[in-house]
Formats: sequence, C-alpha cells, structure tokens
Amino acid sequence: MDVRGKTIVITGGGSGIGRAMAQLFHGEGARHIAVADLNEAGARETAEMVHGAAFACDVSCEADIQRVVRETGEVDIFCSNAGLIATDPDFDNPASAPDADWARLWAVHVMAHVYAARAVLPGMAARRSGWLLNTVSAAGLLSQIGSATYSTTKHAAIGFAESLAIACRDQGVGVSVLCPQGVRTPLVTRNYFGGADVDGVLTAEEVAASALEGLREERFLILPHPNVANYIRVKAENYGRWIGGMAKLRRSVKEARMRANA
Repeated sequence: MDVRGKTIVITGGGSGIGRAMAQLFHGEGARHIAVADLNEAGARETAEMVHGAAFACDVSCEADIQRVVRETGEVDIFCSNAGLIATDPDFDNPASAPDADWARLWAVHVMAHVYAARAVLPGMAARRSGWLLNTVSAAGLLSQIGSATYSTTKHAAIGFAESLAIACRDQGVGVSVLCPQGVRTPLVTRNYFGGADVDGVLTAEEVAASALEGLREERFLILPHPNVANYIRVKAENYGRWIGGMAKLRRSVKEARMRANA
C-alpha cells in the first residue's frame, strides 16, 4: 500500500508516533491527512504541519470516530494509533488495577479498533481497496511487566486485527499491526518501560519509518524492533522457558525500580 495520493486518518495524531506518521506520510505525498486526538490543540499543531484537518476525538466514543470518517470522506488508510498505559498499583499483583483502568484501556486499545473498522470497512470493501493500520505493541505478542491492563488489552487488539485480516483479505482490504517495544513518546512517563527497553528505545520517527516500510510491503506484522520476531519464536517453541525468562526480567525490573526509589 503506497501512501502517495491517499486520504489517511490518524488517531492519536497530536503527538508521538501519530504525529511522526502524519509528517512522514505527508512528505511521501499523501493527498490528505485527518489528524484526530483527544488533545485538540495537539491535533491542530500536527494538522498545520501537514496541511491537513484536525479533529477533537475520543476514540473510546464510537460517535467521535464516525464523525471523523464522515467529515473526512473516502478514507484509504485508517491508522488506529491512540493508546495509553496504566501501571499495576501493586507491582506484585497483576489483578490490582481498578475496574476503571481495565475499562479505559479496553475501550482505547480494543473497542477503538472495532469502531474504526465499523466506520471504514464497508466503504473500503465496496471499493475493494483500503488499509487498516493498527498501532498495537510488542506487549500484545509478548507481555508488559508491571501493567496487566496494557498487556491484556494489547493481546486482544492483536486478536481483533487477526480476525480483520482473515475476513478482509478476500474483500481487497489490508490490515497491519505495528508492534514496537520501547518508544520515547509522551505516552511513556517517568522513564517507565517495564523491561520493554531491553532492545533499545526508538524515536517516534523511527517507528513511523517502520510503519511506512511495512505498509509498502503489505505486511501484517510490522516490528520496528527486529528482535521481537525471535522472542515470538522462543515463546512458541517453549512457553515454559519463555515464562521463566520473563520472570527473570521482571525481577531485574523490580530491582531497578527499588534502586530508583531508594
């Protein structure tokens, strides 16, 4: 999928990976970019950079996504990119997060992708052309130490994207999931990576470049951190060994947190 000449919607486009994708896609010749973000000021800043349109949008509200799509018109590529993180209040208890955190992350990481598909898939299928790019995370393929809410909802996001990819292939619509590890964006505060920085922390611009390459090659799984592919293989080959390795990593993360708070 070439972004040149395409109309693209990017949620979470007011900063971070979303802004980087908007700027890169604009530079590559996208026809029009609609930037949607809960932070309307950030959306406006990005839209000005790419001569696009800005929308205040809460992706957990289906009506907001429907409005963005309706006012944008025919959408060629929908980048469902908005995300957030909530840490486990008790680091030693993955069930310690309140129900409100579970509901909030489920709405943003799963239902927002569902709402986007509902909004654009009928038109794309009718034209037999279009692409859904869902920013997920390597946490959806592996895990996220210190945030069961994040890991679980990202796993669900992968599951929904797989369902989309399987069903949409014969309709002429493509699907990709963008799954980076540590990325230095406003989403990650106080240097919290929960072990996701073991292979280095990428810039938003580097992740955007990987997204563009993955779209061009029409890959389902886009991995800005190449080592993730090996981790997936190790997990599949010996789940018990992988759990043990993750438990060891968790101990090192816990020790580092204790030192930082000492």
